[in-house]
Amino acid sequence: MSSQGYPRQLRLLTAGDYRRVFETAAFKVHGKGLMALASPNERGHPRLGLIFSKKNVRRAVDRNRLKRIVRESIRLQQYRLPSVDIVVLARRGVHELDNATVHRQLHGMWRRLEREARRSSYGTDLLSPESGDAGRER
Repeated sequence: MSSQGYPRQLRLLTAGDYRRVFETAAFKVHGKGLMALASPNERGHPRLGLIFSKKNVRRAVDRNRLKRIVRESIRLQQYRLPSVDIVVLARRGVHELDNATVHRQLHGMWRRLEREARRSSYGTDLLSPESGDAGRER
């Protein structure tokens, strides 16, 4: 069984990484209260960056809860996602959603991102060898 951890290699770490995603975002997926921008990378796995501003999510406890949920979601879905750098941004009102709703929103966003990547001209380069359709749950 493969590891389900969330190591440093799955994170966007520098301002340059974030800037590159914002400047070259090839994919944009929306959920209720969340938006994800994604840009292809050459690393063979997805990387995640989070932007949950105090302006959109006032309380630190809410920001931290939402960030934990997003990290958990990407950790569980990392093998299904294409090789992209993803920045998840919070919108106003997202803190009012309960955990189950946020999980459902994220799951739908990752499925749409996977579908868009497959459809795009980048699709053949982005999909990892493990992301074949055999045995996949929907």
